[in-house]
Amino acid sequence: MSLDITKEQGQVRSTDDGDRQNNAPHDPGPGGPARPRLGPEEWRATQEIAAQLGETERGPLGQVGRVVGRLGADRARAFLTRTQEIEAAGGLLLPDGSRRRTTGGVFFHLVRADDTLSREDRLYIFPSQFGRNGHRKGAGGDTQPTPTPAPAVASAPQPTTWTDDDYRRVKAALQQDRGRTSIVKMTVIGRPGAAVEQGQAVVVALTSEKVPDLPKGLPEPPAGTRYTVFVARKQWTKIADALAADSEDAAIIEGYTALDPRVEGIAVYATSATTKRLQAAKRAATAAATP
Repeated sequence: MSLDITKEQGQVRSTDDGDRQNNAPHDPGPGGPARPRLGPEEWRATQEIAAQLGETERGPLGQVGRVVGRLGADRARAFLTRTQEIEAAGGLLLPDGSRRRTTGGVFFHLVRADDTLSREDRLYIFPSQFGRNGHRKGAGGDTQPTPTPAPAVASAPQPTTWTDDDYRRVKAALQQDRGRTSIVKMTVIGRPGAAVEQGQAVVVALTSEKVPDLPKGLPEPPAGTRYTVFVARKQWTKIADALAADSEDAAIIEGYTALDPRVEGIAVYATSATTKRLQAAKRAATAAATP
């Protein structure tokens, strides 16, 4: 389960069969951002995602690589999962309503429309579509803020309204044969507010106010879900300075989640903590060390 309250990470190259052998860096062109090479794991993730999107051409393959390199394989796979959900629900129309977007088009639309991307992320992933200020280019080379309208869905699904009786019926049926989880993990990405120290732990609170577009047939979830996140002091110290130094940075916290009546909302017990800038720096260092 992944809660995207803000966003993530960094680095990339594009390649084809001809230069895959020597892993030569891709030439970004005049004025384009430098693109470090992808590591083996990132390249495998790029191939995997591109294959599921049906993208085999050099350009789209390189763009998938920039998404993986900049945002990380996990975040890129989350966009892929969302793409597959939208396709299963009827797909997305082009802005003029003339036809459905391709699967790859849906994927890139979701990335492009993600309002948690920084200016640097937009310029890096879509260098030909965004100006130096991270805004989408308009006619004549001027730049305009990137709009993030709700996507047009081909089948035009509306949120499904469930009655209290619907919920009671489903709940009763599920009690008869409840499954078991092998693991439950949540990723909370965002800027925490106040941090409260308690013993060897630091506790922060975040609220998710934005409900994403969901596949057709699902009931509309309530907005304003609150999360209480417990982080070990040692982990928190590592990210606190990074967050204080950059107002656009965001925490990336993974952990076990549970309903705990002693705290407000859903409790998340962190198993790892970093920030998007720290993660980008780590990836850049790994790429630079790759022969």
